Amino acid sequence: MDQLALLFLLLLGAVLTVPLGDRLGLPAPVLMTLVGIVLAFLPFVPNVDIPPEFILPLVLPPLLYASVQRTSWRQFAANRRPIFLLAVALVFVTTAAVGAVADVLVPGIPLAAALALGALVAPPDPVAATAVAGSLGLPRRLVSILEGEGLFNDVTAIVLYHVAITAVVTGHFSWPEALGELVLSAVVAVAVGLALGWAANKLMGFLGEAPLQTGLTLLVPFVSYVLAEELHGSGVLSVLVTALFLAEYALDADDVMGRLAGQTFWEIVDTLVTGIAFGLIGLELVHVFGVAEGRGAQMLGWGLVVVGVVVGVRLLWLLPATWLAQRLHDRRDVAEEIPVSWRETVVMWWAGMRGVASVALALAIPLRTDDGSPFPGRDELVFIAFCVILATLVVQGLSLPWLVRRLGVQADADAGRAFERELAIRAAKAARKRLKEIEEVEELPEEVAERLQRGAFDIGARISPDMVDEERRAAFAQRVERLKSAHRIQKEMLSAARHAVLSARSEPGADPEVVDRVLRALDVRSMR
Repeated sequence: MDQLALLFLLLLGAVLTVPLGDRLGLPAPVLMTLVGIVLAFLPFVPNVDIPPEFILPLVLPPLLYASVQRTSWRQFAANRRPIFLLAVALVFVTTAAVGAVADVLVPGIPLAAALALGALVAPPDPVAATAVAGSLGLPRRLVSILEGEGLFNDVTAIVLYHVAITAVVTGHFSWPEALGELVLSAVVAVAVGLALGWAANKLMGFLGEAPLQTGLTLLVPFVSYVLAEELHGSGVLSVLVTALFLAEYALDADDVMGRLAGQTFWEIVDTLVTGIAFGLIGLELVHVFGVAEGRGAQMLGWGLVVVGVVVGVRLLWLLPATWLAQRLHDRRDVAEEIPVSWRETVVMWWAGMRGVASVALALAIPLRTDDGSPFPGRDELVFIAFCVILATLVVQGLSLPWLVRRLGVQADADAGRAFERELAIRAAKAARKRLKEIEEVEELPEEVAERLQRGAFDIGARISPDMVDEERRAAFAQRVERLKSAHRIQKEMLSAARHAVLSARSEPGADPEVVDRVLRALDVRSMR
């Protein structure tokens, strides 16, 4: 089996583990890691051969961009304090703690290399955490914090990682220079991210068609990352800023096809790239265990100590940080999402799984320094990093559903339904207001106006039947049943029409382009 065949095998696994995980009640990232572990021990599966310098720019931009699609800038702004405590402060603390321990444990590695290890294992993975959280029905406030923490801690950790790696590779380190590089990197990244987001937004308006717009969004995160890195900025922060800008300003309420196509496309990209990344975790075990041959017990001991530090520091930080956030929240009465009980704090602690970012950073450690000598302790650092990733991802990922059920942490369904009802009422009012404006300038037949009024009401009732009283709900339910029957019949009619048009492809003299154009028109009619 060659590298290309292995890539397609991982892509197939990424697709299959999603429905398999749903049936088994396990997160797909955890299953994909187990698949990689199994593949790693098969003799015909080759070692992964990806140059370290290609790992970050290929894996991180699409994953970050896809993650941002599920959130918004306003959500980050509202939760800036808890996100700062988790995504910035905790990453610094974890990096320092792991760096200090690794510097003592692992002989022969410089402090900068130990800090690079601390930085790469510091950020919990937003993909794994939100994948698990979404399937467990956790409160939205916890999911919001996990998403925000996951995105911003990647930025913080990767900047620290680059500073530490540069110090090892060049053999030179200065705190003033490092701080200056951090500030410059952030400023350049924000400038590039905003500029590219603005340009991409303008280009989307020029392109118009949904396939072209979706194709542009695939290029944007890679361009943002590479351009920022070329200008000595943080590529990850640049992607984050670009994605947030587009999520905030590139939304057109009437662009139904563009929105559906974009969401579907990025769900596919997210699934495939995430599957490959987590599959790489397992596959790298071949090399990792090969490195540990003859001293596996010693290196495993180092890995377990670092796992304990990573997990322990998160708990020791979360307890006072959550208490402080709650005190500030109560004092200022601000609308931010924080854990409201010790149970939710424990769930947040145990949801701190390491994953894609840590894998990418571990694999991206250079092979050699500037003077041509091997990177000091690279094999040991990769082994310890994979111990942390596997221990947190597999152990915490598999046990988190049990912990959530045991502690009884669940989403507030009543609050969700209340907000849904509020949105339904707002949608129905907007529809009726627009209908009234049209009636003032157009003469509508009475039966048409009555049907449109009923349709405006139906818009809200379809979203949330609870918005109407019981009598009107019963009448609406009867009308919905009639519409469902009509819709079912119309669906069968359109299906017959599509089969008839599609069969024309095999007829002599048929123009496939015309067939596809007619078929697309029928498909759009079916979506409506």
